[in-house]
Amino acid sequence: MTEAADLILTNAEVHTLTDPDRTEGAVAVRDGEIVRVDSEYEVEFLEGVETTVVDLDGAVVLPGFVDAHTHMEQVGKYAVHADLAGTESKDDAVERLADGARDDREWILGFGYDESDWADEGYLTREDLDAVSEDRPVAAVRVDMHTASLNSAALDRLSGAMPDDDVVTNGGRPTGVVVEDAVEAVRDAFAPGPAATRELIAAARDRAHELGVTGVHDMVRDSHAPRAYRELDSAGVLNLRVRINYWSDHLDAVREVGLRTNHGSEMVRTGGIKSFTDGSIGGRTAKLFEPYADGEGTGKWVVDPDELREFVDEVSDAGMQATIHAIGDAAIEETLSALEGTGDPAEARHRIEHLELATDEQIERIEAAGIVASVQPNFHRWADDGGLYDQRLGRDRRDRSNRLGRLVESDIPVAFGSDVMPFGPLEGVHHAVNASNAEQRVSVTDALCAYTSGAAYAGFDEDRLGTIEVGTAADFTVLDRSPWEHEDALREIDVVATVVDGEVVYDAR
Repeated sequence: MTEAADLILTNAEVHTLTDPDRTEGAVAVRDGEIVRVDSEYEVEFLEGVETTVVDLDGAVVLPGFVDAHTHMEQVGKYAVHADLAGTESKDDAVERLADGARDDREWILGFGYDESDWADEGYLTREDLDAVSEDRPVAAVRVDMHTASLNSAALDRLSGAMPDDDVVTNGGRPTGVVVEDAVEAVRDAFAPGPAATRELIAAARDRAHELGVTGVHDMVRDSHAPRAYRELDSAGVLNLRVRINYWSDHLDAVREVGLRTNHGSEMVRTGGIKSFTDGSIGGRTAKLFEPYADGEGTGKWVVDPDELREFVDEVSDAGMQATIHAIGDAAIEETLSALEGTGDPAEARHRIEHLELATDEQIERIEAAGIVASVQPNFHRWADDGGLYDQRLGRDRRDRSNRLGRLVESDIPVAFGSDVMPFGPLEGVHHAVNASNAEQRVSVTDALCAYTSGAAYAGFDEDRLGTIEVGTAADFTVLDRSPWEHEDALREIDVVATVVDGEVVYDAR
């Protein structure tokens, strides 16, 4: 006699997202694993006395979304502190910061502002933030996390901790805008401890479930987040598959304790080691071959190319996956050369993160080496006429930025992530499908696969995640309508349920 299922999702439009995609009416789960994907009639034979049967009333079931590049602590901060995403002006941002100020916290913090959405107002300055408070330190972190704005109290407090070259001045006086290493000093000043980090991670987990995210590749900066994940996992309340990509300064500690890529539990695994080459286009610190269109200079090296090559060799020799941030074409060139110099980049699944301005020749080399392209389709938000890319790069480079279609058409493994700009796969899928030119645009199916099976491959998880097949993990995202029938409004589709390991962790039906 066939053993009954624990969970059956029925009266649904189940997309396997296999190659080719197959559509069925129901899926059955036992012990956190898919045991049948078939018609409603066939699956109902697995119903038993204790089976939970969920009638989805025609909703669309996809494999659970996996965000291949995110910062979950940052996601939690958006929930706990002032959320500046979507602000329409400096005044709007200042008002949100003031409204979010709490007497039980020393710092007044806000995250996610994007001045390119404002009418030529520029970055927030010390004068803007002094209107929030003249006594307490105030910091507003830009959406790219490579730029921050400080009030006078914060500048005074951190004056000895920030490199002079990363503090923007006007006539010798700090404007309140800081970049790169100075931003790291700002982060260190208000870094949460273990208990606060666990609160942020729990808030981020809940937000992930609301957005249909069942797994993340988290680029963690300190040791508190890995500890929080493992504590939540041990308590049986994590309900999220986490791949921890450690910051470069953790490499020695990772080697010392014997961690290796892919070691861990069902829910928490060690990923790769992350480093930088350059900064961001928004902060004019992405490293370019040619100068910025709206200013002098070609950006800056966050990590010197010689140092990067040494680091990549160390990571490779340690048997770890390398995940390297590279945005500008010059940065991509140095990153690609470093990764090509390792033994077998394809077997190690070394990754280039962001890859915003890759040249044709670089794309061909990435394909030949089998390197993973870990990209963020929601960056297309800056590719409109007159948008940030137009301002910083000019029309020609804007049009060859984030060429997702070009990557997908090649034989490059492509994984989608959000980088919290903003968090949420459907936002990214919308931008990927509706990008302005063909080389930037992909089909609905390709976009969804990059956020499922593509992200799974980037994390060595293609045998257990990313498709709906017998034997894979029972992680599902349930949508209220079909993405294929609403291509021009993908970000307006609602997630109505999320299932992780066979457990319904979010239900908005």
